[in-house]
Amino acid sequence: MSPWVYNPHVGGVTIPPEVRRRTERRIRAYADAQYAGRFKRLDVRFRGALCYVDAHVDDASSVPLHLCRLRFFREDAWSMAFYTYSHEKYEPCMFSNGTFQGTPEEAFDMAAVYLDA
Repeated sequence: MSPWVYNPHVGGVTIPPEVRRRTERRIRAYADAQYAGRFKRLDVRFRGALCYVDAHVDDASSVPLHLCRLRFFREDAWSMAFYTYSHEKYEPCMFSNGTFQGTPEEAFDMAAVYLDA
């Protein structure tokens, strides 16, 4: 039997409806305050333990920029996967604080690199 190893990019907890509403409000408020003018619209969607954040940067394209995928453990403890366009998939990553868990706002800061492109 192999030993148990913590993996912040597997599992998670299904996000309760009230947490979904609060998380979406947090992400939108933070993005509007810190990145106003860099996107036209945000898409925040949930599925099970996951939250996907996409941005539309212009009116001409209906294709959004995939920013990140968050995995829920607790309201202020999410893991993050950064969308890599070179591989066209989400890749697990650490937060800038050096850990595998952070807040939705910290995740948006890291993923916002695509908004400057």
